[in-house]
Amino acid sequence: MLLNYIWIGFFVIGFLVALFRVIGYYFRDFFQQHLDIIFSVADRDVFTTIVQSTFDMSKTSVELSIYLIGVMTLWLGIMKIGEKGGAVGALAKVTNPFFSRIFPGIPKNHPAMGSILMNFSANMLGLDNAATPLGLKAMKELQEVNPEPEKATNAQIMFLVLNTSSLTIIPISVLAMRVAAGSKMPTDILVPMIIATYFSTMAGLLYVSLRQRINLLNRVVLSYFGGITIFVGLIIWYLSTLPQQMVATRTGFAGNFLLFLIIIAFIILGIRKKINLYETFLEGAKEGFQVAINLIPYLVAMLVAIGVFRASGSFEWLMNGIASFFALFGFDTRFVDALPVAIMKPLSGGGARGLMVEAMNQFGPDSFAGRLACIMQGSTETTFYTVAVYYGAVNIRNTRYTVTGGLLADLCGVIASIFIAYMFFG
Repeated sequence: MLLNYIWIGFFVIGFLVALFRVIGYYFRDFFQQHLDIIFSVADRDVFTTIVQSTFDMSKTSVELSIYLIGVMTLWLGIMKIGEKGGAVGALAKVTNPFFSRIFPGIPKNHPAMGSILMNFSANMLGLDNAATPLGLKAMKELQEVNPEPEKATNAQIMFLVLNTSSLTIIPISVLAMRVAAGSKMPTDILVPMIIATYFSTMAGLLYVSLRQRINLLNRVVLSYFGGITIFVGLIIWYLSTLPQQMVATRTGFAGNFLLFLIIIAFIILGIRKKINLYETFLEGAKEGFQVAINLIPYLVAMLVAIGVFRASGSFEWLMNGIASFFALFGFDTRFVDALPVAIMKPLSGGGARGLMVEAMNQFGPDSFAGRLACIMQGSTETTFYTVAVYYGAVNIRNTRYTVTGGLLADLCGVIASIFIAYMFFG
C-alpha cells in the first residue's frame, strides 16, 4: 500500500511543481520584483520535459529488461546446475542454523537458503550483475512456500530489506570510478563505507526482527554475527596493509575470481552427479528468460514515475530546501553537496551513480563532498527499483512494510555516512 501512495505522490507532486513553474514564468516580473525568484524558458517548457522523460524512461525500462534477459538466462541456468549438482543444498545446510532463526518461515534445508546466501555474497563483493538474478532466484523459491501468492511473506520481507540495506564489503564499481576520477587515495573511503553499510544492514535487520518478533539474542545468532564481524575486520585489516593503488586491483580480482570459481565448482559437482549439464542449463535459462520479460510492466511503472518527479524539478527543489533548512540553524552544510546521491539512490541506481561522478567532478574526488558521495553510494541501495523488480518477478502486489524497512535502512546508512565522513575526513 505504501508503494502505491509513493507512486501516486511522484506524479502529483511532479505535476504541482511543474504547474507552479509555468505560472511563475508567465508572471515572472511579479515573482522577480516581490519575491526575488527568477523563472526562465526552461520553466515554461517543463511539461515538455516531463512528457519526454516518460518516453525516455519507458525506453530505459525495456532496455534494462533486455539486458536482464541475458544476465538472468545465464545465471539461472548456472543456478539450476548448482541446484541439481547439490551445491545449493550444501550451502543451505551450512547457513541453516543462522537463517532458520531470521527466516523462521522457510522450511529446513530449503534451496532458497542457498540462493539467499549466494545473493548476499554477490552483493558483499559488489557484483551487482550477478546479485540480481541470484536474488530473483531466491524470491521465486520463497514464493513456492507462500500461502498467499499476492502478499509478501515474512521471509520475503526480511530478504528484501536486508538486500536493500546494501550488504557491501568490496565496492568494486565505486573504487573504479574514483580511480577514473583521478583520486590520489581511491580506497580511503573503503573502511568508512563498510562501517556505514554495517549500520544500515543492522537497522534493517532490527526493524524487521521487531516487526516479526524474531529473537536475535540467542547463542546461534550471536555466534554468526561474531563470525561475520571478525571476517569483515580481517578484510579491513588486510586492505589497510596494502598500498592505495593496489586495493582496487586486488578486490576486483578477488570478486571476479570467486564468481567464476562458483561457476566451475557448480560444473564439477554436476559432473560428479552425472547430470546432463547442457540440458540442465537450458532448463534454468528458460526460466530466466520468462522472469525478465515479466519485469517490464513493473520497471516501466516505477522508472517513469521517478523520471516525472525529477524532470518536474521537484528533486532539485527538495535539495535546495534541505540546504536552506540546515543553514538556518548554523550547521556545517558541506554534506548537502553529496546529499543528491543519498536521495537519488533509493529511486535510481544509475541516477545516483551519475550524481556521484558529478560530485567528484565538481568538488574533486578527494574532497569532503566527493568522498561522502562515494560512501553514500556504497552504503545505500535502490530500494524502489529492487522492490519493484523482485516482487514483480513473482507477481506480489501487497508488499506490506518492505518499503518502510528498506527506506529506514537507507536513512540509517545515510546518517551513518555523514557522521563517519566528518570523523574520517572532517
